[in-house]
Amino acid sequence: MLSRPFFTTHEIAELLKVSEATVRNWIHEGELRAVRLGRDFRVAAKDLEAFVNARATQPEPDQKD
Repeated sequence: MLSRPFFTTHEIAELLKVSEATVRNWIHEGELRAVRLGRDFRVAAKDLEAFVNARATQPEPDQKD
């Protein structure tokens, strides 16, 4: 699903269809792990994926191979 190692708050907002202010609030409240680079934040793909998975309403289905 996520192919880039880091995302900007703008990219996350577009991806999740929320405002950039919402993404920044998640970061400031400690809900979404981010790295501060100057005045901007970057979020690792694995942290974004963990954030989204933690908010899923249903557990992931068992993968049987």
